[in-house]
Amino acid sequence: MRMILIRRYGIIMIIAFASYNGFAQKTENIFLITLDGLRWQELFYGADSLLVDDSGYVDDPEGLTTQFWHADYNKRREMLMPFVWNTIAKKGQLYGNRKYGSKVNCTNQRWFSYPGYNEILTGFADDNRINSNDKINNPNVTVLEFLNKHKDFNGRVVAFGSWNVFPYIINESRSGVPVNAGFEKAGGKITEQEKLLNKLQEEVRGPWEEVRLDVFTHHYAMEELKKNNPRVLYIAYGETDDFAHDGAYDQYLKSAQQTDAYLKELWVYAQSQEQYKGKTTMIITTDHGRGTVPKDSWKDHGSAVPNGGEIWIAVIGPDTSALGELKEEGQYYQNQVARTVSELLGVEYTAKKAGPLIQKILN
Repeated sequence: MRMILIRRYGIIMIIAFASYNGFAQKTENIFLITLDGLRWQELFYGADSLLVDDSGYVDDPEGLTTQFWHADYNKRREMLMPFVWNTIAKKGQLYGNRKYGSKVNCTNQRWFSYPGYNEILTGFADDNRINSNDKINNPNVTVLEFLNKHKDFNGRVVAFGSWNVFPYIINESRSGVPVNAGFEKAGGKITEQEKLLNKLQEEVRGPWEEVRLDVFTHHYAMEELKKNNPRVLYIAYGETDDFAHDGAYDQYLKSAQQTDAYLKELWVYAQSQEQYKGKTTMIITTDHGRGTVPKDSWKDHGSAVPNGGEIWIAVIGPDTSALGELKEEGQYYQNQVARTVSELLGVEYTAKKAGPLIQKILN
């Protein structure tokens, strides 16, 4: 918070406003988004040439190649994630293309989901206590809980996730942050759309017991935006990781493309609303990477899988300059997200163990 003293007509007035590097910040709302286990390789280079036509991982190699393959990686990645490359890459920032020396890494050494989400949301790794994906309430305070206890954001922080462990990761019972995750339905005074989503979620279970299809997570979140106008919205999409574990590279790509469309819908809606237009920053990242060599390791992650700690970050918002894809050497970490979220909102994050602000995002 920056204070300015102005003397006018013999009266000293104090004006306070959130600032960084000498300019007033415009961000009043945050959309924090995670895509579970989406590799930086696909984000920056599109479909993998070793996997896109492999019948061991793809039901229709010819059809998938037509949909996602091009010899030019610039066109290939745009085919996979058009919103990222036509909007975020032109108006925001993308970190993590290691071929240019832009590196983003987990600081936790586990390289699987709960430790990754803990690091994203708290700003620090806790390998001793967060060492499984079990449904154990997080002993650490997340930035969501921290902001929810701030007078300007209390009751304006919400979370949606496809994985049913998120109420524990965010510690819903202690934090007071409402978390709709897994196969949970919308409750309270619900809209007609939420009634329909509740009904469909009962009827369309999807292939996994602990993770619902992202279509429900997304549209529950969209209804919350329209109904209650939260200032801090966290959405955790999950399909990319689970399709990868299943060895379904075709569904992994299609899910990534669909999630990109969800990001676009969120952003377009935000720019159409007075509360959000020109006042909202979207930060997108992932909880962990995946293997690359041997080829079959793309299905897996964890401390035993090389490259599993390599991730990426994307940002777009009114306080973030349009640097696009960072093509310069730099080392960034997963533990920097939480402080960056808080300080974009003009609130000093008091978690001493949290990683530092990503300063390029506020310039």
